[in-house]
Amino acid sequence: MALILIYTGDGKGKSSAGIGQLVRALGHGARCKVGQFIKEAPEALHSGEYETLKRLGVEWRSWGAGFTWIAGNDEKNRVLAKEGWRTVKSWIEERSCNLILLDEFTYPLTLGYLDVGEVVGYLAERRGDDGFPHLVITGRNAPEALIAIADMVSSIEQVKHHLYDSGQKAQPMIEF
Repeated sequence: MALILIYTGDGKGKSSAGIGQLVRALGHGARCKVGQFIKEAPEALHSGEYETLKRLGVEWRSWGAGFTWIAGNDEKNRVLAKEGWRTVKSWIEERSCNLILLDEFTYPLTLGYLDVGEVVGYLAERRGDDGFPHLVITGRNAPEALIAIADMVSSIEQVKHHLYDSGQKAQPMIEF
């Protein structure tokens, strides 16, 4: 049976943990896809994860305009989240992969861009279908309803953070 795995919490490393889970699946010959929400397109940021996974043949789609507190991004992200969720459902229904990473997917749920009940209901109803993929979901503040249907939830706690604590700049290989 397919599993739903969640990496949540206020610490750094949720997306990295999700990417690690995906790489592990690739090592077993799995077909994997990435659906990323909220964040700007990874090719524009020269994301190391994106560049590597593209070379490995992983389809990576991004539905994000960037930080929600920047003027205009909230509405753009709302529209993009709905488009992204439609695409993710089509991936699930096509049975085209074994594992899907839904990076930063908790945000469209907690920000009200997507209806938590509809998403959780869909996943709960479909997860028993033949060919339903493993789902790896990342992002802060995972909704309780999503946690309730998950098979594994890890909360990553921030103890110390070089950017937030000392004002350093984001670095290639560390942040992207």
